[in-house]
Amino acid sequence: MKSLTRRDVIYEDNHIIAVNKPAGVLVQGDHTGDKPLSEYAKEYIKHKYNKPGNVYLGTVHRIDRPVSGIVLFARTSKALTRLNKLFQDDKIQKTYLALLDRKPKRLSANLVHYLTKDPKKNVAKASPKPLKGGKRSELTYDYVATSNHKYLIRVRPKTGRPHQIRVQLSREEMPISGDLKYGASSGRGNYIYLHAASLEFVHPVKGEKLILHCPLPDEMNWQFFKEYETINN
Repeated sequence: MKSLTRRDVIYEDNHIIAVNKPAGVLVQGDHTGDKPLSEYAKEYIKHKYNKPGNVYLGTVHRIDRPVSGIVLFARTSKALTRLNKLFQDDKIQKTYLALLDRKPKRLSANLVHYLTKDPKKNVAKASPKPLKGGKRSELTYDYVATSNHKYLIRVRPKTGRPHQIRVQLSREEMPISGDLKYGASSGRGNYIYLHAASLEFVHPVKGEKLILHCPLPDEMNWQFFKEYETINN
């Protein structure tokens, strides 16, 4: 990613900005020192609005580096505080699309697991039973379509745990295509077939309902499912 352009911006106003993150790009900086999406967004705002000095940008949530899709930032401290509260209260509906290498045994299900994470290995584990230190994690998924030997499912997490979708689906013998960390048979580094497709919430300042959709990546396997990129029901 060389820079953030208007084409990458899904929505913006004086309070928030939603951006289409490519797979492989960090949301926030980490030990790698690689430039994160937050810095690209700051540069975009600074250039577009000719802002002197530092640009304020609050990170509200994150999606994993190998995941593509919509990421929401706050442009004011008021918006950041209110968006944080919306996420904490589970009042932001998140919809993901995922590609699998095999068709799910159950075409739809509500999954509940208890997640623990090894910070040194950066790997999560999911247990169907409560365990010490385990965080309750819940999502629903449903099968949508098949094309080019891939299976598209829609996923709606009800909680927001690190690696939640990836590890819960893997626990049910449905690893996401390309996700070597969680059981896929093949992959290519910082790219898996999981896409943050939409966010639905009430604007933190204006009070109006927003449904923001993020287009699918231009990658070939995704393009077989182009007609489903705005699926929301």
